[in-house]
Amino acid sequence: MTFDFVIVGGGSAGSTLATRLSEDPNVSVCLLEAGGKGTSILLRAPAGAVAAVPGYGKLFNWAFKTVPQSGLNGRRGYQPRGRVLGGSSAINAMLYVRGHKSDYDDWAALGCDGWSWNDCLPYFKKSENNERGGDDFHGASGPLQVSNQKSPRPITHAFVQAAANRQVRHREDFNKGDTEGVGLYQVTQFRGGAKNGERCSAATGYLHPVMDRANLTVITKARATKILFDDKRAVGVAYCQGRTDKEVRASKEVILATGALQSPQLLQLSGVGRSQDITPHGINMVHELRGVGQNLQDHLDFTLTYKTNDTDNLGIGLAGAVRLTAAMFKWWRTGTGMIATPFAEGGAFLKTDPALDRPDIQLHFVISILDDHARRLHLGYGYSCHVCALRPHSRGTVFLQSGDPLADPGIDPNFLSDRRDLETTIKGAKLSREILQTEPLASYAKRELFDVTDNMTDAQWEQHIRARADTIYHPVGTCKMGTDDMAVVDPQLKVHGLQGLRVVDASIMPTLIGGNTNAPTIMIAEKCAYMIKADYAP
Repeated sequence: MTFDFVIVGGGSAGSTLATRLSEDPNVSVCLLEAGGKGTSILLRAPAGAVAAVPGYGKLFNWAFKTVPQSGLNGRRGYQPRGRVLGGSSAINAMLYVRGHKSDYDDWAALGCDGWSWNDCLPYFKKSENNERGGDDFHGASGPLQVSNQKSPRPITHAFVQAAANRQVRHREDFNKGDTEGVGLYQVTQFRGGAKNGERCSAATGYLHPVMDRANLTVITKARATKILFDDKRAVGVAYCQGRTDKEVRASKEVILATGALQSPQLLQLSGVGRSQDITPHGINMVHELRGVGQNLQDHLDFTLTYKTNDTDNLGIGLAGAVRLTAAMFKWWRTGTGMIATPFAEGGAFLKTDPALDRPDIQLHFVISILDDHARRLHLGYGYSCHVCALRPHSRGTVFLQSGDPLADPGIDPNFLSDRRDLETTIKGAKLSREILQTEPLASYAKRELFDVTDNMTDAQWEQHIRARADTIYHPVGTCKMGTDDMAVVDPQLKVHGLQGLRVVDASIMPTLIGGNTNAPTIMIAEKCAYMIKADYAP
């Protein structure tokens, strides 16, 4: 089979690209996705993420692990990634967050022409259908449903008020370029109609409504194993379905959209990258490119957690079970209630030093006890506050563990290798705890978990962080955009030194933005779809 464009990966970027490129009926598009269609009730129901994120049976989830992290006492970190149409947008907390405007201006200053905040804003707007309507910062006619939360818990409002009582400004909208403040997150969720209250992944927003286009072919359960080259030009993709090996050809371009952990892996499996990472596995070199798999950045997350007598949140107990059963029927009827929750209902962007020009930590306030990515459960009810340093200095790598294309990639985030990240996390944890111990939230606390106590020294905070911290699911940077020697793609997202090949996903971010990564990834795909159309315009 031959198509104009072959897209590998049907996640946030791939679903967006396939939809936008196939808008032209004269263009043929093939999308390869390793997972399924993404229509399960566990994905449509927002609270179903609690079943998908832990990764048991790799349900909708690659459930990767890192190599042992010396900065985390030798522990292996957990890296859940969506394995389904919609990718990680099908299993995430649905938070719609763009980051700070300076994050994008930083990209432009690094040589990524055309990627400043003002350059990117039109594509954020193009993607979204915001419940609050269109204005200078938001769109109202895009495929991605961006909504106010259906039923935020009273305890979440108490968190917001507690932060306000600590002189943190209340912010109604985190997405106008300046993020500092506390408030409720907007979410990617349907409102009204037959899908009221359901998750709006990139697949359900963009792709599923257009799957019947004659010029769009979506192949699920298709694991890409190699990019096919004719000299320095990408001409197709080899993939397997079950035990059958197949190929698909691209007359114009192959586009990788498999994310920051698997796009560099597929390049390396195809002979593109650093020779020392590739040839030891018996793979022939196609093109030396030093940046492939380098520059991995991720948000390391530390959690403060409390038990509570309040049962109006997600917990394990008889009262909660009865309420959860009733909530299922309520959500099915009205799209509201506990099943509609993103879990991380409230949040804040704060400065650990007032002299900073932008927030350096982010908080996610979660209406449950979260321990080890919900893989370790606790009886009773509680709440958690996640804190992460927004712009980590530590850099890691993604590498081949073997020449087997079906093997997991080697993942080394190199967490806390730069001590500045630890120092920021300690400051953020202290600041977060001050908010959690402020009324009206303080009255909800029954007891604090994990032996966190008052008046801990920085050395004691360090012990806690190294013992329990892990990712909050924002890996980026491993095929970074730019013009320097370590750049993998140029500002048009074309792979340096090769023809007919682009990378379009979070791996192209030269630096990690100060916030969640789903909305920026969709924006990247919207912007690149426009560039591709312009390249092939008659």
